[in-house]
Amino acid sequence: MNILAIETATTACAIGLRTSAGFEMGWVVDDDRHHTEALTVAIDRVLREWSLTPAQLDRIVVDRGPGLFTGLRVGLATAIGLSQALGIGLVGVTSLELLAHAAHDDGVRGTVVAAVDGRRGEVFVQSFALGDDVVATSEPSVSTARDVALDWGGRNVPVTFTGDGVARYAADFAAVGLATIDTQEVPSVTTALRLAMVRATTDTVEPLYLREADAVANFSTRERS
Repeated sequence: MNILAIETATTACAIGLRTSAGFEMGWVVDDDRHHTEALTVAIDRVLREWSLTPAQLDRIVVDRGPGLFTGLRVGLATAIGLSQALGIGLVGVTSLELLAHAAHDDGVRGTVVAAVDGRRGEVFVQSFALGDDVVATSEPSVSTARDVALDWGGRNVPVTFTGDGVARYAADFAAVGLATIDTQEVPSVTTALRLAMVRATTDTVEPLYLREADAVANFSTRERS
């Protein structure tokens, strides 16, 4: 099965490819929010390098968030457009579960808190229990790094923090007693490829924004002023 993975939830733009021969590869093609310019060019280049045409793809997996608003729109629009044009199914995954599953693949066990940088001083967070499998123990939510750190610091239990939100607010998370910092930042496209193998496909994927876009928020703030 030939599967294309698209990741645009963070400042990085990444793609992954799994071929019917079983090869899995992932690339970060841009790390400075140039999703619009980088994504379609990278997809075309990677398919050509592996002597594949878009028509040979069997499914597409895309990160549906939470994450940066513009990046998510670019990734989802590209994934949905390709799937409709090619008549193939989509699989949607979240940035937070990708971080948790990748940590599990790397041997992390116990409680994991995944945090994606949401800008505005906020992070998108979700907690997971990693044992034989990965089980979500909370719903995705918006918070500040300080509040997350205070919450888990007060629990006095071992916890692993992972994601680009952890990297951005490293001092807050590192101050938590019994905490381990996992340096993973970009949600893993190879993990997305593996999840796509075992999940049912859909006709479309809805974004998980958790909050309104920056432009809407700024406009609303000006109106209230």
